[in-house]
Amino acid sequence: MKNIAVYCGASTGNQEIYTTSAQDLGHWLVQNNYGLTYGGGNNGLMNIVANSVLSDNGFVHGIITQQLYDRHLAHANLSKLDIVQTMSERKEAMLQDSIANIALPGGPGTLEEISETFSWTIIGVSTHPCIFYNVNHYYDKLESFFNDMVDQGFMLPEVRKTL
Repeated sequence: MKNIAVYCGASTGNQEIYTTSAQDLGHWLVQNNYGLTYGGGNNGLMNIVANSVLSDNGFVHGIITQQLYDRHLAHANLSKLDIVQTMSERKEAMLQDSIANIALPGGPGTLEEISETFSWTIIGVSTHPCIFYNVNHYYDKLESFFNDMVDQGFMLPEVRKTL
């Protein structure tokens, strides 16, 4: 089975649409024969997307740092849980275990993780598509910013089309 990495918030946001979208994405993964690779957490949208996949008898691979695991932030019922030492190791392991990357709404960590995976794709370290799941127009301003990068000559138009 091939997994898709999902990056998302450790909180649920303040609108029900974020929770519903995380659940829908989890169901979509299973319906389309994909497993989930994610940060292994038991909070927020991370917990919701994992539980959605698990409720459909899908495969969920969590990858969490030792520090977060020691704080009891790991989901207890995953198909597989790997514990790594650093966030850098976690990001690399998630990339290695997946064929695509999707960012649900989230905070700075979500943005940092999907941005790094996109950078890896640009420089050829990865060939995985990077997708911003633009729930409730959450990523509209970021889309505009990426367009400005092209307009200002900091991103090639063909690179922009891959995102």
